[in-house]
Amino acid sequence: MSESLLEKFSYDNKIVKYFGAATIIWGVVGMLVGILAATQLFLPEANLGNPYTTFGRIRPLHTNAVIFAFVGNAIFAGVYYSMPRLLKARMWSDTLSWINFWGWQLIILAAAITLPLGLTTSKEYAELEWPIDIAIAVVWVAFGANMIGTLIKRRERHMYVAIWFYLASFVTVAVLHIFNSLELPVSLFKSYSAYAGVQDALVQWWYGHNAVAFFLTTPYLGLMYYYLPKAANRPIYSYKLSIIHFWALIFIYIWAGPHHLLYTALPNWAQVLGVAFSIMLIAPSWGGMVNGLLTLRGAWDKVRVDPVLKFMVVAVTAYGMATFEGPLLSLKSVNAIAHYTDWIVAHVHIGGLGWNGFLTFGMLYWLWPRMWNTKLYSVKLANTHFWLGTLGILFYALPMYVAALTQSLMWKEFNEMGRLAYPNFLETTLEIVPMYMFRAFGGVLYLSGTLIMIYNLVKTTKVGTFVAEEPDEAPALTKPKAQKGEYWHHVWERKPIFFTVLATVAILIGGAIEIIPTILVKSNVPTISSVEPYTPLELQGRDIYIKNGCVGCHSQMIRPFRSETERYGEYSKAGEFVYDRPFLWGSKRTGPDLHRVGGKYPDSWHYHHMLDPRTMSPGSTMPAYDWMITETMDHEDLPAKIRTLQKLGVPYPEGYADGAAMEDLNVQANEIATGLKEANIEVLPNTEIVALIAYLQRLGTDIKKLDAPTESTSEAK
Repeated sequence: MSESLLEKFSYDNKIVKYFGAATIIWGVVGMLVGILAATQLFLPEANLGNPYTTFGRIRPLHTNAVIFAFVGNAIFAGVYYSMPRLLKARMWSDTLSWINFWGWQLIILAAAITLPLGLTTSKEYAELEWPIDIAIAVVWVAFGANMIGTLIKRRERHMYVAIWFYLASFVTVAVLHIFNSLELPVSLFKSYSAYAGVQDALVQWWYGHNAVAFFLTTPYLGLMYYYLPKAANRPIYSYKLSIIHFWALIFIYIWAGPHHLLYTALPNWAQVLGVAFSIMLIAPSWGGMVNGLLTLRGAWDKVRVDPVLKFMVVAVTAYGMATFEGPLLSLKSVNAIAHYTDWIVAHVHIGGLGWNGFLTFGMLYWLWPRMWNTKLYSVKLANTHFWLGTLGILFYALPMYVAALTQSLMWKEFNEMGRLAYPNFLETTLEIVPMYMFRAFGGVLYLSGTLIMIYNLVKTTKVGTFVAEEPDEAPALTKPKAQKGEYWHHVWERKPIFFTVLATVAILIGGAIEIIPTILVKSNVPTISSVEPYTPLELQGRDIYIKNGCVGCHSQMIRPFRSETERYGEYSKAGEFVYDRPFLWGSKRTGPDLHRVGGKYPDSWHYHHMLDPRTMSPGSTMPAYDWMITETMDHEDLPAKIRTLQKLGVPYPEGYADGAAMEDLNVQANEIATGLKEANIEVLPNTEIVALIAYLQRLGTDIKKLDAPTESTSEAK
């Protein structure tokens, strides 16, 4: 190739540096909040006695900071470095790159402000309210447009496997986010989900499981396919295996969401589909793990001395472990033991700390010296980080497995008289407190390693010189000539738009087959004649419950197991949730299930329990919510809430929001305040505690109105 045919251009390392720095900063923030949340589970005083730092509010702050701030910025850093080099072209638009960067940081900042304030939808991994949801969609589209624009102007005809995963991630996250975030605004930071009850649960876990799949997994597989061979200086083990891995993974993954809802009120056919496709996921997932590990065949001597490869090997191994454990947990027999326990917490953190965390650390250790044109400051410190991080994962995960088995066995144990051996839920909580202490210690170890990495990378920048514009040259892309007998996938890789459309079709099939029938076929959600909309005061109390993140510790879904019906009451029915926007079934029981708590205790019990939980439940690790006793509500937003719910199909009477709703609220609030006064408790009717008591006393009582609980079904049109 003559010199005149080569085009000169440069890669933008500045955007990579900024995303890398944001990854590190937000990673530390997310880990610190995680350690605080872990500490609160055994030390209630760590809730700090105010509404903004209670476990229910900072847990979603932790998950959002780790998933979208730490991992999200790492994805952008990895893509903005690797994609231009794979395509021999600078990113299509520097402006879009910086819109992506600053837009994403503003979204994270908005989350950090709104979540502690209690502005939340309560939907797992999708807690942010509607204005922020719109901003996420806009910034994500800017990221995708930049990728596709780069593909169009590329100088390298072949699309390497890493880019396949980047494209699939972009398309699928966009689809998931938009459909799960469909909601009707009440005010600037309040909305109600477009879906209710069972439908909301299915859409949420279609999103929730696949947010893990297409935000925490597929983009990281793209990073693995680029950075692991680069660090090892070897080609990927098998091109054909990568093809099978990619197409099988993106097609199968999208079906697996219902395995989060086994034994719930979700229609059984949807549960069966979720289980079947979850089991099938083992094959493509392990195909990716095998492809990564076998890339290092013959290079194990290098792995022993290179900290970058150490991090990557453990990351890929953790990916393999997590993607075996996920299908295992989707088996109904295993799920019956594990769901609502700390097993799920351990499973998620094997993936988060091992797969995402360690691959991010390996990538940063590889990138930083290259962007500063130097060597890593200290290999010894990087190795120290590796071992601290590995020990941190072990100290975190192993106690959680022990805690999970303890929880499940104690919850389900019956004595010789055929009664629950541990009828008091708190007995189980107190038994696993030491395990929570070990978990917090594991988090401290993991964070300590991260701080060592920061020192190491800063020192690396001091001895090098940052290369903001990295020069390169390549021939311009010419029109391809058809080659006889060319492999079919090579043809697809030359057509990025066609390839993206195929990937979109692959991910839409499963989602459509599972979700559309559940929404359109009414017999999938049998109605119950006695179930009525929430009263205005109960609605306000429910929003307080959501605001304080109570769903993070308490489920509202009694499964049809004898151990649960003996402990909580009649199992939950699909028709009981038709007015629940959003659904509040929960995914973890740190406290008991509340679906049948209505009428179980007097109003005064709930008052004292929120004022100081330990007066009602000695030894409880629940934080006090004493501010609810004096915090007043002006209820100005009630008419807007009623009108919004009417638009969504809730059958409040015509004109109810114009005055009657407020009258009903005052009547019910005064009744509760009067009852509390008779118990020598003085409280104003317009306080948060009164509204919350109204909601708690409503839970699960609709079905008690039936002499014999039966469900009437409506046929599909």
